[in-house]
Amino acid sequence: MAHWNAQPLNARDALERRKAFVKYINDDYEAEVFRIDGSQTDQSGGPRLSVVIPTRDADRGGCFAALIEQTQLQTMQAFEIIVVKGDPRQGRAINTGAAAGCGNVILILDDDSRLGHERLFENLLAALDAPADIGMAGCPNIVPDDASPFVRKVMTSFPRKSSGLVDTIVDSDLADHGCAAFPRPAFEKVGGENELMPRGLDPYLRCELRKAGYRIVVVPDTWYHHLPPTSMRALLKQFYRNGKGSAYMQKFHAHWTFDTPGEHGFDETVQHGLPYRVGRKLCHAVTALCRLDFLYVFATVAYTAGYMVAYVFAGRDSRL
Repeated sequence: MAHWNAQPLNARDALERRKAFVKYINDDYEAEVFRIDGSQTDQSGGPRLSVVIPTRDADRGGCFAALIEQTQLQTMQAFEIIVVKGDPRQGRAINTGAAAGCGNVILILDDDSRLGHERLFENLLAALDAPADIGMAGCPNIVPDDASPFVRKVMTSFPRKSSGLVDTIVDSDLADHGCAAFPRPAFEKVGGENELMPRGLDPYLRCELRKAGYRIVVVPDTWYHHLPPTSMRALLKQFYRNGKGSAYMQKFHAHWTFDTPGEHGFDETVQHGLPYRVGRKLCHAVTALCRLDFLYVFATVAYTAGYMVAYVFAGRDSRL
């Protein structure tokens, strides 16, 4: 962290400040918090944008360092980066980072995201400056030119692993935490992230923002890359973990579980029960088997195994 002049912040102060706006609080962990400044300030003398990056280890196989370097190339440099390191709950880490920052816009980045181009910050801020009641502005996740055949296959054949570019601001449920900006008043008004949820933060937060009267959009001429694991073993491990998280949510917080469509656009927030979800997963697996898409079949088996294990054995206090 020293390479970027990261300033340690008081994590306990940030954890306390977040309680002023967080609706669902989970207080069983404390992380490290650091601040990295951009090269400019706005007219008020402070950062316009608080970039919040939750990370387990500030490494992620080199992705974290690459992401920090990419932020230094952005055309808009009136930002601060708040790194929240070591918290296993993404929602709590994001809330802590938001509380530690002072920008009037909060931009959340996953620690393994890659910025698509140097105007990404500028374009997201321009969308939020428009008088359109936007509460969350994201951008499409596209397949990078240098993607391996394995990564390209996963991103193009698995639902919601990538999305298409848009040429105008479009209401879309494919705006997600990999790269998404929020006006601070909107983020705090809806209670921030739900810290009780180990999974499903995106659809929950989108639903809360819409209930409060805000739009969820993706922005034109803007994109990023959020890649899946690069090996079969890592992919199956991820799907197994995702299955466990989904089962936990279905078992204890089904009222916060929402579906996400596979294309841009939004009609209504949809919730389905366990029988429908099991049937849909089985149907998708059979379809994949018929077209000899064994990669999807194996991933579905791993997801199902994780789901079954967690649904039978997970307790409310389980760490997933």
